[in-house]
Amino acid sequence: MAAQKHLSPNAWVELLLLGMIWGASFVSIRIALDTIPVMTSVLHRVFWAMLVLWLIVFARRLVIPRSPRVWAAFLVMGLLNNAIPFSLMAWGQLYIEVGLTSILNAMTAIFGVVTAAIFFKDEQLTRSRAIGVALGFLGVVIAIGLRNFVSFDLQSMAQLAIIVGTISYALAGAWARVTLSDLPPVVAAAGMLTGSTILILPLTLIVDGVPSLDLPLITWSAIGYYALIATAGAYLLYYRVLKMAGAGNLLLVTLIIPPVSIVLGAVLRDETLPLQAYLGFAILALGLLTLNRSSARD
Repeated sequence: MAAQKHLSPNAWVELLLLGMIWGASFVSIRIALDTIPVMTSVLHRVFWAMLVLWLIVFARRLVIPRSPRVWAAFLVMGLLNNAIPFSLMAWGQLYIEVGLTSILNAMTAIFGVVTAAIFFKDEQLTRSRAIGVALGFLGVVIAIGLRNFVSFDLQSMAQLAIIVGTISYALAGAWARVTLSDLPPVVAAAGMLTGSTILILPLTLIVDGVPSLDLPLITWSAIGYYALIATAGAYLLYYRVLKMAGAGNLLLVTLIIPPVSIVLGAVLRDETLPLQAYLGFAILALGLLTLNRSSARD
């Protein structure tokens, strides 16, 4: 039996850093959306991050895949892990608070466990995992509020869009395990972002027109943050923490992201969340901790 990985002090520091980076990304995306349309914001995110990661690939002299099968897998991965969730979540942020977006985004971990149980025999839904999943769903239902389940307005549609985005993230995780697990992480990430850029570029031109580069400094700063730091840089940091701490411990990053987003949303966007959002996150966090303990035992 392989030794269980634990969170060393270095792993804790990098896990906290990753959570803070991703937590701040929701605010930076919302700031950019004050000036640029949704699809344009997504194109900036995947295009600039793609360039940075390919520069790293070339600098490290890593082998670039040539197989059409691998590039087709990149295209699907770009659709599931970038094009769909980035677009849905950016649109959703136009109508709901940054903090609530980050809370709903934590459902990625819950759906990831469910998706893995459906597609992989070695990741069955044990009783403790089922309890964690149930708590996660309950927490999100409370965070959304029963009112939004009976009145389909823009706010409820935005919340639904974000949840669909988390399902897409979960499917992407399963797809990556099947098709890209034998590639170096930075190559897989660069290829994925290339696939998503290929998909998003024509859609952006159709929906938003040719993106303008004449943007305010605050918009370029926001784009630079969420594209270069929270996408390209975070992918590299993610795989470092994964290697040090293991997939189960990495779930804990989903507990760090919402508090960071909530605080920054309050300070930078003057946002306030209803009490039900905090209660829902507390229950969701309990579910994530249950999943983390289950993964540690497995």
